[in-house]
Amino acid sequence: MKFLRKFLDKQERHFEGEGKLKKFYPVYEMIDTFLYTSGSRTKGSAHVRDALDLKRMMMMVVYALIPAVLMALYNTGYQANLAISNLGIATTTWQADFIKMLGLGFDPTNLWDNLLHGSLFFFPVYAVTMAVGGFWEVIFAVIRKHEINEGFLVTGLLFPLIVPPNIPYWQVALGITFGVVIAKEVFGGVGMNVINPALAGRAFLFFAYPAAISGDKVWVAVDGLSQATPLAQVADSAMSLSYSLWDAFIGLIPGSMGETSALACLIGAAVLIISGIGSWRIILSIVFGALGMSLIFNLIGSTTNPMFAVSPIQHFVYGGFAFGAVFMATDPVSAAYTEKGKIVYGLMIGILVVMVRVVNPAFPEGMMLAILFMNVFAPIIDKIFINANIKRRALKHVS
Repeated sequence: MKFLRKFLDKQERHFEGEGKLKKFYPVYEMIDTFLYTSGSRTKGSAHVRDALDLKRMMMMVVYALIPAVLMALYNTGYQANLAISNLGIATTTWQADFIKMLGLGFDPTNLWDNLLHGSLFFFPVYAVTMAVGGFWEVIFAVIRKHEINEGFLVTGLLFPLIVPPNIPYWQVALGITFGVVIAKEVFGGVGMNVINPALAGRAFLFFAYPAAISGDKVWVAVDGLSQATPLAQVADSAMSLSYSLWDAFIGLIPGSMGETSALACLIGAAVLIISGIGSWRIILSIVFGALGMSLIFNLIGSTTNPMFAVSPIQHFVYGGFAFGAVFMATDPVSAAYTEKGKIVYGLMIGILVVMVRVVNPAFPEGMMLAILFMNVFAPIIDKIFINANIKRRALKHVS
């Protein structure tokens, strides 16, 4: 490691000052600070010192996402192997051909068979996301002469977790391009974006290609097989629900790769809350908002819309509710910042997600739309509470 440190220090002169490669200093700085702690130190007493800098904050979010990633690998492989083995469905995917070439099996009860099969779907999507999204990050950093922020590590990991397992790679590239360029960079980059970049990219694909990503059906990682999500099964009164609450809690249901396991999301929530990165006010407010709204619909009832009868527990464990509440809604950039604003922000997300799911069964998910909608209103919510606080202090000063 000392050799690498010396090598980087020796190359630094080419990127600083009038060096020949000064335009690419953001790339050098990215590599250097990714491998080592920054050498910059505050010397004046006026500076605020905090052990939790942006890099540590982003890495903590990545650590919190690890359980969701592991479940994404396992459940994607499990759903595919279950269809191949139990349902007798033939498949011609390159992933299945690769497994056959290795002489391995498709046993849904085998941990390693599931993890291997799932990884062959997840990691290519992740690689495309990081390559294309990273390209745009570097381009904008070089043009603006800014640092390449570690925030993309989180966006690049979130995006593969909220898409179906066998999404075409060109759609992955298009979606992450929209998220990084349109939802973030045109607003000025990290810290300036109004909406969550990963969710914006997913929303773009949702509306641009509704036939492929319709919201009421998801791909299982097998050719020619499309299964309805539990929420879609509930919305269709002609269908019987084939998944238990326990399956949904653990994550053994069809869906976007990283959104199926409420358990994995709870573990991630504990990491974020204990580390002080994720706001417990937002998460808890979303839960209470959804709880109240779903109970109201349960009391109203409906003879034509079965979604009115969906219990709060079902709302919590089905679809992307848990993942969105923990990892998307708590994004410190696009969420409300004031303490009271976080409560209103969270309550509105919880209310809206249930309203979208129940009132309009054509969109049985709803979490993505609710979070994006409240991202737009978060600055207004904060402004209301800030102005109220200013008036209160002004009155106290006058008296």
